Amino acid sequence: MCGSELKNLPEGVQRVAMALQAAGHPHAPRMLDDACRTAQQAADVLGILVGQVAKSIIFRRKSDDAAVLVITSGDRRVDEKKVEAQVGKIGRADAEFVKTRTGFSIGGVSPVAHATPPVTLIDRDLLRFDVVWAAAGHPHGVFPLHPGDLQRLTGAPVMDVVQEPVRS
Repeated sequence: MCGSELKNLPEGVQRVAMALQAAGHPHAPRMLDDACRTAQQAADVLGILVGQVAKSIIFRRKSDDAAVLVITSGDRRVDEKKVEAQVGKIGRADAEFVKTRTGFSIGGVSPVAHATPPVTLIDRDLLRFDVVWAAAGHPHGVFPLHPGDLQRLTGAPVMDVVQEPVRS
């Protein structure tokens, strides 16, 4: 993407596009006609499995008020106890906290280009897929990547941070 193309994108998507470009990521953000505020909405619009959606969940660390980003597979739920074992006590983050710390609104939180770098953990279950899709700084913006690229782009560890799937 060149500078003129970026100017037509929302500010958050511009930040993500520049961060991806600077990191040498081969795929620029893509704007969708429909908002993808949930993993299921994103999967439906993209025609992928819900597990291929890389959800960015923000928590608030209680000891220092730091943002904690957990990037997890769209078909999994974060296990807060497992996250706390890694980063200390956490609590829910409200919309204002998310916007202030990340620069993104809930539903568009990207794994990269945060206003303030968060403490980040990556769900190992994302490694089940060759390609996952992440939010690109806006509820209509997404970009594809290999799950291993999440670690390269964020520098975050890959670990078990989710609840055990319910077996039917």
